[in-house]
Amino acid sequence: MYDPFAMLGNRTSEQWIAQYSSSHQHPFNRACHTLGIPTILLSLPIFVASFFFHGLWVYAASLFVVGWIFQFIGHAFEGKAPEFFHDWRFLFVGVRWWWAKIHGKA
Repeated sequence: MYDPFAMLGNRTSEQWIAQYSSSHQHPFNRACHTLGIPTILLSLPIFVASFFFHGLWVYAASLFVVGWIFQFIGHAFEGKAPEFFHDWRFLFVGVRWWWAKIHGKA
């Protein structure tokens, strides 16, 4: 029998966000992630659009790289490696954390 909760490491979404938040305490790191995460997200639909509009891939790639630069600069200030170095699922938690943060819940 398939257990989707097991794929989440038997943690709730709130527990994932709480752990992510605990390694993003430095104000500069939080600011970098607040800018970097939506920059990376914005690059994705632009990349898809680049299949239909020649040349957009340059903008998509640039936004993607800039977003990740923000992330790593923030972690340099935090003094901790990104959570996804320890567990790949944190690549998806970052978006949830950003959403909770802009809604005042993280």
